[in-house]
Amino acid sequence: MINYTKQEKLAVVKMVDYVILADSKVAPAEMQYLTQLMDRFAFDSFFIGQARNLNKDLAYKILNSMSLPKKRALAQLLEEVAISDGFVHEKELLKISEALGHMKIQKEFS
Repeated sequence: MINYTKQEKLAVVKMVDYVILADSKVAPAEMQYLTQLMDRFAFDSFFIGQARNLNKDLAYKILNSMSLPKKRALAQLLEEVAISDGFVHEKELLKISEALGHMKIQKEFS
């Protein structure tokens, strides 16, 4: 498992939340995925609030400075959260593409 710093984790959670909220609907499966991430990365709902308050430009700066393996892991997480409700909305793809662009990586979507 990849170990993110606290700042990286805030930026990662910000992007996951950004994708979840992209289509203006929060599906139960997306919330379940977020709950699984809370366990996996050891954070709580207060941390989600902190991530939501993180300036998006600062989040992109943090993400861009991460190592390539961390960026790839985040790209995978974002794809998983988009797929988690069984349907990938076009707005979710746009948010993921935006995040990947700021990280200067590309991801092929299956």
